[in-house]
Amino acid sequence: MRYRTRVTAPVAALMIGTATALTLDSPAQAAPDRPTGEPGPETLGDAVFPALGNDGYRVSEYHLDLAYDATTKLVEATATLRIRATQGLSRFSLDALGLDIRSVHVGGRAATWEQVDEKLRIVPAGPLPERAVATVCVSYSADPRRTLPHTAWVPTPDGFAICPQPNSAHTVFPCNDHPSDKAAFSFRLTVPEGLRAVANGTLTGTDTLSDGRTAYTYRSASPMATELVQITVGDYVIKDRQGPHGLPLRDVVPTARAAALEPALALTPGLVTWLEDRLGAAFPFETYGLLPCNSDDPKAFDFTGLETQTLTLYKPGFLLQEEKKIGSHMMHELVHSYFGNLVSPASWADLWLNEGHADFYGLLYRYERGWADSLGLTTMEARMKDTYARGDQWRHDSGPVAAPNAVNLFDSQRYLGGVLVLYAFRQLVGEDVFHAVERAFLERFRGASASTDDYIAVASEVSGQDQSGFLRDWLYGTTTPRMPGHPDWTVTPVASSFAAPHSKRGGHWHENSATL
Repeated sequence: MRYRTRVTAPVAALMIGTATALTLDSPAQAAPDRPTGEPGPETLGDAVFPALGNDGYRVSEYHLDLAYDATTKLVEATATLRIRATQGLSRFSLDALGLDIRSVHVGGRAATWEQVDEKLRIVPAGPLPERAVATVCVSYSADPRRTLPHTAWVPTPDGFAICPQPNSAHTVFPCNDHPSDKAAFSFRLTVPEGLRAVANGTLTGTDTLSDGRTAYTYRSASPMATELVQITVGDYVIKDRQGPHGLPLRDVVPTARAAALEPALALTPGLVTWLEDRLGAAFPFETYGLLPCNSDDPKAFDFTGLETQTLTLYKPGFLLQEEKKIGSHMMHELVHSYFGNLVSPASWADLWLNEGHADFYGLLYRYERGWADSLGLTTMEARMKDTYARGDQWRHDSGPVAAPNAVNLFDSQRYLGGVLVLYAFRQLVGEDVFHAVERAFLERFRGASASTDDYIAVASEVSGQDQSGFLRDWLYGTTTPRMPGHPDWTVTPVASSFAAPHSKRGGHWHENSATL
C-alpha cells in the first residue's frame, strides 16, 4: 500500500484554464442536520471493477492543463474539477495512480490529502454541504514511462498518447474514473517547439509563448466519460477533410507517414455516410478522425483501435493495409461514436452494448462489401451460425454475455457474443422494429450512460411486447437459447478442459473483434 499525507499551501484563486474562475458554495451553508458531513464512499460498486469510481459527488467538468518536457519526458500538470456534492462531505476521494501530487485545493483553500492505493483522499478546509458546487484543483507531475500495475500512457519516440479504457484514465489525471459520471472537458496542452499537442473535441486556441513553446487549447462540445479522453503529443500534421452534411473531419497523422496513410484516411467520409444511413441518425459529435499513433512498437498497446471520443487511436501499420483488410474494423471503431461514446455503459458489465453493436454493424458493412471474414465466411447468417455453435463453450469459459469479470471483460463473448444477442433479437422482432429500438435507445440516452436493463426496457417499449424474458435468457443464461427462425441450428457440447485466450486491455488480451 502506498500511503502519503501532506497539507498544501494556500493559493489566492482557483482558475479553469487561463481565465474562468469557479467558486465554492460556502461550507457555512451546510444543512444544520449534517453540519460536518460524512466521508464519501470510495467506490461506485461496479461489478467488474469494484474499487473504481467514487460516490458522494458528481463531476460536471474537467479542465486539464498539461505541459510536456521533451528533455526529461515528464509531464507537469494541473487538473481542475467542478463537482457537486450529492451528500454532506467531510472527505471525498478521486481515483489516482502513479501521479506525484504536489498540492490540492478545494474552492481556492488548501486541503489535506493522502494517497492510499489508487485513491486520492481529500479533506477540504470545511465540509461540503449537500448540493454544494466546488472546484477541486490538483497540481501534480507524471512520468509516462513509469511502470505501474496498469497505465493509460503510451510513450512514443516523440511524445505520448493515452489509452485510458477501461480503468486507467486516473494514471493520467485524478478523476472519478467511471463511465457513469460523464462530464464536460477542456484542455490546455503546452509543448516544445516542433511538437504538436492534440486532444478530444475542437481546437479553440493556439498561443506561442515567450520561451518558444506552444500552448494548444481544446474543448469537447459533448459530455465525455473519462475512459474516452485522448491527449497526444508528437510530430504530427493535421489533415482536414469534409464528411457528410459538412461534418468536419480531422486526422492527426505522423508527419513522416502522412502520404502513405492517406488512402486509409480518405475512407472515413464514406464510412460515416453508410453508418448514418444505417442508424438513421446524424453523426453525434462536432468532429471525427483517426489518430495513427507515432509508434508501431508491439508493446506500445496490444489492440488495433481505441475509440477515444472524436478520435480513434490506431497503430499506423494497420492502416497501411488494403481497404478490405481495414474497412470493417474502421467501421467497428466508428460505431463506438454512437454505442460507447454518445451512450456510455452504466457499468463495465454493460460492455456488450459497446462491443456487440460495434461488431454487429462492422460485420454488416463487411458482408455488404463482399469481403470474406477471418473464417472465410461471407454472410452474417453464416457467421452467426458458427458463433451460435460456440455459444455454450463461451458461456462456460467467459460467462454470460452481460456478466463479465475483470479477467474476461474483453473476451469474444462481449463482441461476437453480443452480436449473436442482437441478431437473435432482430430475428424475433424483424428488421424494422429492431432499427426502431436502436434509434430510440440512442436518442433516449444521448450524452448519458445506459445499462443493459435500459436497453431491455427500450426494446420492450418500442416493440410493444415484454422482451425481458427473451433478452435476459440471451444475456444472462448459462446455456444458449434457441435461435428464432433457425430451429436447425445446434450448439456444440462444452469441452470442460478448453481454455479460451483472454483479451488484454489494461491487463487483458484484446484482439477478439470479428471485424479484424
